[in-house]
This record gives sequence, C-alpha cells and structure tokens, in this order.
Amino acid sequence: MKAKIAVATVSGKAYYKLVNELKRKGLSFLSLKPWDPIPLNIKVVITTKEEHQLVTHPNVLIFEYESNPTSVIDEAILVVQGKQSYEKVVVGVDPGKTYGVAVLGDDNILETLNCSSLKETVNVIADGLKRVPATVNVVKVGDGAPAYARGLLHSLDEVLPPETVMEIVSEAGTSRFMNETTHRRELKDAMSAIEIAGRKGQIFPRKKI
Repeated sequence: MKAKIAVATVSGKAYYKLVNELKRKGLSFLSLKPWDPIPLNIKVVITTKEEHQLVTHPNVLIFEYESNPTSVIDEAILVVQGKQSYEKVVVGVDPGKTYGVAVLGDDNILETLNCSSLKETVNVIADGLKRVPATVNVVKVGDGAPAYARGLLHSLDEVLPPETVMEIVSEAGTSRFMNETTHRRELKDAMSAIEIAGRKGQIFPRKKI
C-alpha cells in the first residue's frame, strides 16, 4: 500500500521523533526534503515551523520540537481519513501482568501498545481519549483476569469523564497466541485487546454518573 503520510524535514531531531512514532504505530510514510515534489498519493505532510513555507501541499501539519509526536500523527491520520473527528473511539484492554491496549477510531485501528503497570495503563487510556477527538468514547476491559480487570475499571472510573462509557467484555476465545516468548506475549495482548474492542460488553456502572 502506498504511503499517504510524508515527513518533509532536514531536521534530524524532528525526523527521528516523527519516524519513531510512525513506525511504532505501524504506519507507512514517505521521507522527503521540504522542497521535494510531493507525489499525488500523499494526503498530508508533516514538517517543522521553520520549513513549512517550503512545502507545497494543501494539507501541511507542523511538528513542534518539544511536543509529543503522537499528537501530530494522530491529526495526520484524521486528515488521511478525510475527517475532523471520529464518531466513536473505542479503547480495548486485555488486563493482566501486562496490559494490552488497542485504540480504534470508527473501527479503524489507530494504535496498539503494551503497558507494564496499572498506573501506566490508566495514564495511556486517559491521555489517548483526550488526544483523539470523538463524539462518543468507550473503554472495554476484558474479564479474563478478574482482579486486574476490577482494579483497572475502578481506577479508570476515578479519572475518566462521566460521559465515557465503560464495559466489561468476555475474553473467551481471544487468547490465540500462547507461546511464552516476550514477543509472542506482547502480540497476544495486543491482538486480544483489538478483539475486546470489537465485542459487545456489559456496562460498568460509573460512580460519577
């Protein structure tokens, strides 16, 4: 599949941060210099404030050196999809000794990652929902490890806005990858989180409502 996002910069610092985040998200991209001609398949170009006037394209996003590259790349994904915001963002979580997290915007996978602690997971979910604009936000937590699931649900209930819907989802059939290598465990957690995000669960009653 041809890349639809281009990184156009000669700044090593900006390029390193942007490319690392694009690779982490599994996104295809094209590397350009700001003055290079832009292929027709490119929908959005990310560059720096100092270089943006050199870029000839209708959709140019500016990356600030000290900012989190995730924000500008999330914005680029929206541009590629022709949207200003999502109708619905769903976060699926496979809780356990490690927490698999998957973020879906209108059924498209935006990100998968693994967290090593409850605190990290709560922060990742809260920050992600703030960062990705949506009309409806839903967090779905798998029930395969009940103690971890309860701890996560109660912690999220404390920090998420009252309008965020929280659900408990059956994990039956989500554990496809049982190899005990670190890579396989991380892959299993991420894949399980994606499946959990796509399943219908039971509403977790919010204390804030």
